[in-house]
Amino acid sequence: MKIIFMGTPDFATFILDELNNAGHDIVLVITQPDKPRGRSGKLSPSPVKKWATEHEVPVYQPAKIRDEESIEYLSKIDADIGVVAAFGQILPKKILDMPRFGCVNVHASLLPKYRGAAPIQWAILNGDKKTGVTIMQMGPGLDDGDILLSREVDLTGNETGGELFDTLAQLGAKSAVEALELIEGGKISPIKQDESLATHVGMINKSMGLIDWNKPAKEIERYVRGLNPWPTAYTSLKGKNLKIWQSHVVSDVEADAGKRDVAKSDNNKSDSNMSDQNKSNNKSDSNKSGEYKSGQVCHIDKKSLYIMTGDGILSLDEIQLEGKKRMAVSSFLLGNQLLLGEELG
Repeated sequence: MKIIFMGTPDFATFILDELNNAGHDIVLVITQPDKPRGRSGKLSPSPVKKWATEHEVPVYQPAKIRDEESIEYLSKIDADIGVVAAFGQILPKKILDMPRFGCVNVHASLLPKYRGAAPIQWAILNGDKKTGVTIMQMGPGLDDGDILLSREVDLTGNETGGELFDTLAQLGAKSAVEALELIEGGKISPIKQDESLATHVGMINKSMGLIDWNKPAKEIERYVRGLNPWPTAYTSLKGKNLKIWQSHVVSDVEADAGKRDVAKSDNNKSDSNMSDQNKSNNKSDSNKSGEYKSGQVCHIDKKSLYIMTGDGILSLDEIQLEGKKRMAVSSFLLGNQLLLGEELG
């Protein structure tokens, strides 16, 4: 089919590749205008524009797709269908109705759940057991069109936002090709969304990464994963920004083991792998959780850094102190002395 493709980020390029490889004719790519990047403010094209340039596909970059100028321009394009993936603007009905089969959207959630922006991250942040992609016939509202096809993915509880992004981008690409084949063959039956089940989510912003240590450990751990690689979960240590790249909720077994480690260190003062200061601080029977407030270091050994939260303990596994590279906590502790009771955030 002849396709007008509308999208902006990396997610959309997976779909472009799959449609192109399946033999569809991408007659036009529409993407957001180039944006200034970095300190220099130099204009940088979107990933979708880069793809189009490399594949010699015409590109259109309207500041506002709803303007009469855009509508007039697109009315002259001969296309069978419009495919939209994370474009970033709401299309007017005039444009939706232009292609022979209208416009379909590749949305990275199981609609009607998570209409709006950043559905991939929110599935992790909210602790969902499954997510997926939906191919939807677009209407004038926000992600409220009829469902044409959906495909599910089980979540393990270990994936990061970046890993789930790649999984759903690949699934969305294959699902888009599948849906277009069914549409062209007249073999698809649209299903109306259940409005009573609709949920909306907003954009992810950098401030969301600031850890509130009063929250439960399991919720903080989800934010660490869901906001990786951007904007990352972060806190502060001794006045410096501290990014948390990987963490896990401490189990009762680990907590008991930590207590045994403390007792062992009390009787083994020659342990060369720990600083004298960390040893002396561990002698205070440190793992009694009631002694510590949310955000305080409640256990340290040569490979572990436990932080008290509003409910449970979080182990920091991979971190990055301001001005330093990412590293395992075991490496960080070799060159940095911390005190039990030291406060983060």
